[in-house]
Amino acid sequence: MPEPTAAVDDARALVELWFPDARAAWLGGSVVLGSATPGSDLDVTVLLGGPPAPYRDSRRFRGWPVELFVHTDTSLGHYLRQDVRAGRPTMPRLVGRSVLLRDADGSGAQWQTTARALLAEGPSRLSGDDLATLRYAVTDLLDDVTHAHDGHERLVSATLLADESARLLLHGSGHWWGRGKWVARELADLDRTEDAAGGGGTGDHRNTGWAARHEQALVTAAAGDVSLLLAFADEVLARHGGPLFEGHRLVGTDPGARDPAQPAEATDEADSAGSR
Repeated sequence: MPEPTAAVDDARALVELWFPDARAAWLGGSVVLGSATPGSDLDVTVLLGGPPAPYRDSRRFRGWPVELFVHTDTSLGHYLRQDVRAGRPTMPRLVGRSVLLRDADGSGAQWQTTARALLAEGPSRLSGDDLATLRYAVTDLLDDVTHAHDGHERLVSATLLADESARLLLHGSGHWWGRGKWVARELADLDRTEDAAGGGGTGDHRNTGWAARHEQALVTAAAGDVSLLLAFADEVLARHGGPLFEGHRLVGTDPGARDPAQPAEATDEADSAGSR
């Protein structure tokens, strides 16, 4: 198991070596959150004054796999806001729940405070087309699992259903969501939050141990019994407006369609010029 002190020392050393002009740097991820494994990496976010940032890079340093997230002020603000809108707090967590490795001008502490505030506030609940689209996806996957042609097809669809129904449960409740291991972690956090609040959901829907039920549904689905997973997804849908198929309509975008505000002559001239 990686030692947190060694992780911080090594992360600070790599910043000194690779980014001597960095304005700020933070170490986040599992080595800071207390969930490190022998395969954990160093998640280091770096703030530069300008180019070559922004970029992401993967390297090795002193035996550690290292994920670098290199930003300017504007790019860091952009990705923080983007993650909040998506309800998946990758960058807010990397900066907000971090060890400050360098702070040359005070920006490190300022951005850390901003990220912590975003984490505490949480995402907005899904609504409108975003909520409808996810309800539609879960409804469609329910049908795929129920009417699968064979075991392989059923298991693949069941895996997607488990993931999308957890996403609907979490983001639809105004809670952060995630992929992979973060599905389990966010469901467990939702349980703690709803337990502390005396129950979650709306109406008669109350917290019933979402993380444990999700895990058991996956275990039994892998063994060929999808009944618990179907029940889990049904309850999640009921909590967020019910199944949705008929009447679900989204307006698309046609890049080739003429802008009604642009005169036809101007468009034709542009087309002619482009063909020369």
